[in-house]
Amino acid sequence: MITLDDIKSAAERISPFIVRTPLEKSQTLSQVLGANAYLKMEIFQKTGSFKPRGAFNQILQLNSIARNKGVVAASGGNFAQGVAYAANKLGIQAVICMPEYTPSNYVEATKSYGARVELSPDFPSTFAKAESFKADGYALLHAWDDPNQMAGNGTIGLEILDSLPNVTDIIISIGGGGLITGITVAIKALKPDVRIWGVETEGAQTMGKALEAGKVVHITPNSLAKTLSATYVAEDALRVAQNHLEQYIVVSDQDAIESQRFLLERTKVLTELAASCTFSAAQKIRQHFAKNDHVIMLLCGGNESLSNMFGYNKLNQV
Repeated sequence: MITLDDIKSAAERISPFIVRTPLEKSQTLSQVLGANAYLKMEIFQKTGSFKPRGAFNQILQLNSIARNKGVVAASGGNFAQGVAYAANKLGIQAVICMPEYTPSNYVEATKSYGARVELSPDFPSTFAKAESFKADGYALLHAWDDPNQMAGNGTIGLEILDSLPNVTDIIISIGGGGLITGITVAIKALKPDVRIWGVETEGAQTMGKALEAGKVVHITPNSLAKTLSATYVAEDALRVAQNHLEQYIVVSDQDAIESQRFLLERTKVLTELAASCTFSAAQKIRQHFAKNDHVIMLLCGGNESLSNMFGYNKLNQV
């Protein structure tokens, strides 16, 4: 399990390369929730998500032999861009293995950062392709189940406490669990009374299934929130959830879509469903908030495409 010292070291290590993202209070969301409501804008991080934090932290700790060969990652989402960007900035070759059905905006963005993209028919073959590059000497980076990725993610928690020392609640979406693990370790070490709420969408319940079973289980995700669609949660993420989550919350894809629209119309920010679902969760638990509470919803990513949004509209018309 990572420690606060790991996260502080990561913050120092990656600070030249990442953006300190804004924490903005929203009057509209505060009225809806009956508390002081804030958005942590990781959508304004480099590449549009939190992923570069961990990607830089992983790459910067590789030895010279690994750096000279290059890195490989398997991702159809934000980690692909995070690794491509980090590798480009550090002058390292990156190969990103992606499934063929990855949205074109992700593929093109990943290529634009200088990475070589290898497409495979499905996720099992995508991971197999990445393993073949690892066998050839490339350093394999993991999107969530890696302590250096988690420590990099945890730097968000340090920023939150520095910006809002009186925070009472943080709502975080869960994919593979690397994000919520890093932030929770940082927050609980420095201010243990802060309540951490975890949310998943229906069809992407890796943490939910693991909590039910009391152990890590593998699932086949089918949520529209594609960047939450990990096939399992990390062991450390499950331990953190078991010991520190105030509550685990599930929302529907439709809830996340409605929250996405509301956030766009009222706060003027476009998020992924993996981020907008935090506002859906906040509405489900608002009875737990008092008017003097300070509630943060983490907007983990904003790499949404117009074609996806048009698709959501069509679903609503059926």
